[in-house]
Amino acid sequence: MLYKKKLPLLIFLIPGMVLMFLFLYKPFVENIINSFYDMTSAVKMPGQEWKFIGLDNYKKLFSDPKIRIAISNSLKMMVLAVVFQVGIAFILAVLVSLINKGQHIFRTVYFFPIVISATAIGLLFKLFYNYNGGMLNQLMLALGKEPINWLSTSLAFIMVSIPTIWSYVGFYFVIILTGLNAIDDEIYEAAAIDGCSRWMQVFYITIPLIRSIMCTCITLAVTGALKVFDLPWVIVPKGAPQGVTHFLGTYMYEQTFSISNIDYGSTIALVIVILGVIVSKTVSKLIKPDKNL
Repeated sequence: MLYKKKLPLLIFLIPGMVLMFLFLYKPFVENIINSFYDMTSAVKMPGQEWKFIGLDNYKKLFSDPKIRIAISNSLKMMVLAVVFQVGIAFILAVLVSLINKGQHIFRTVYFFPIVISATAIGLLFKLFYNYNGGMLNQLMLALGKEPINWLSTSLAFIMVSIPTIWSYVGFYFVIILTGLNAIDDEIYEAAAIDGCSRWMQVFYITIPLIRSIMCTCITLAVTGALKVFDLPWVIVPKGAPQGVTHFLGTYMYEQTFSISNIDYGSTIALVIVILGVIVSKTVSKLIKPDKNL
């Protein structure tokens, strides 16, 4: 009876729909259109028309060595995000769920990196990695060893991945811990009476009961890996030598704003969206969160 009159609901829903259309769907469609034009001049002057180039930007994707590096790095980051971000978050959540007192302290400590700006975290780790005076090289010198160029071609991807993974562990930790707290303790008590150990309870009770939550976390992790931008760009602007630390997000930004190749940047943006949809659907099919247990 409370929602018998639909007009108040529409009054609140329509402004949100308008904003979504103006700032999400309309730019997305325009982005697709831009990928088919040569937008050397970003601003269309009066009487000027952009040149239609068809699929040239999409053909360029197959011959661009940096886009291959960006896709490869994004795919590797997806794997690392699932294994380490979600994996470490799950282990921490299970351990904290076994604590009766002080859970809120661990929630706060592990979630704190999410509160900090990604730019600030990137600058912090960049100071760690500095060749001259960086914290890591100061430790190397204190141990009597030669300083290392931590952002060299061979190490750059690893050094960029560490803060990227670390900064979001707390996010998935809170989600998983909330799901664990929703499981009835009587289920674990019955399993313990039957002789089921703690780790057996994790595999046979905890994981099946939070299947949908794990699916959500993995989907967020893999799609988030495709959109990685701020931390890598702050730590290693322009992708380090030969673009070895370029991700799809950083390479799109470089093409769009640093080189002003807006049409090609629009093409890369569309690739990110397509990969995100494919990956999220694949994860959902593989994990099957709605499968009856």
